[in-house]
Amino acid sequence: MNKKTAWILLTVMAIMMLCSALGAQEAAEAVAEEAAASAGGSKNIAEFVFGSGMVKWFKDGGWAMWPILLVTIYGLAYIIWKFITLIHAKINLNNFLGRIVPLVQEGKYKEAVDIAAKTRGPVAAIVHAGLVKANMGMDAVEKSMENAAMIEMSYLEKGFIELSTTITLAPMLGFLGTVAGMISAFDAIAAARAVDATIVASGIKIALITTEAGLIVAIPVQFFNNIFTTMVDGLVIDMQRASEKVIEALIEKK
Repeated sequence: MNKKTAWILLTVMAIMMLCSALGAQEAAEAVAEEAAASAGGSKNIAEFVFGSGMVKWFKDGGWAMWPILLVTIYGLAYIIWKFITLIHAKINLNNFLGRIVPLVQEGKYKEAVDIAAKTRGPVAAIVHAGLVKANMGMDAVEKSMENAAMIEMSYLEKGFIELSTTITLAPMLGFLGTVAGMISAFDAIAAARAVDATIVASGIKIALITTEAGLIVAIPVQFFNNIFTTMVDGLVIDMQRASEKVIEALIEKK
């Protein structure tokens, strides 16, 4: 290969590499512009839904706001699920027992079992478990009801651990963000080599936003957790009353 041919090949390769580099740069710029446009679109949507003030408050909180947001979604999902579950589990106890007890007293166990099977909730499940064993003696009835009550209680207690996790993690993440923000504020003071009230005040303000966010999440979740605990306690009382009434009716029939 002579020198002329070598120079031609080197020139062609250089042009190809330059074109490739330019193409890559243009592609990178296009991706960056697209990402910026997407971020801008997401920001516009967030501002439309939550307001510009809320979006600015979220951005000022820094990186810790994102895990707090994830914990918020996690806790909110379990609040909705737990609320629907407990509302579905609640029945009119007096109406239910008013239909079941007369049938038990008359010895119509099959009809009572059918009504209990078609009724939703833990109360009906416990009564159904007891009535299925009605012809096997009181010991079998009580044992069956106790086992059913343990199973139903395990279902009723689901979700409380997740809510407690949200209540605990949200403030802890907020405090973590506050500590990180305070470190950044002191770094800014060290870099300025002077204590400027503006630097300190703005840094502390941003740092405290995460603590505020964590408490804003934890307080409502704690409120709903207490409400759900009260609802579960009410269901437990209904389960006990229903068991006692059915057992009393069975004893009277015997």
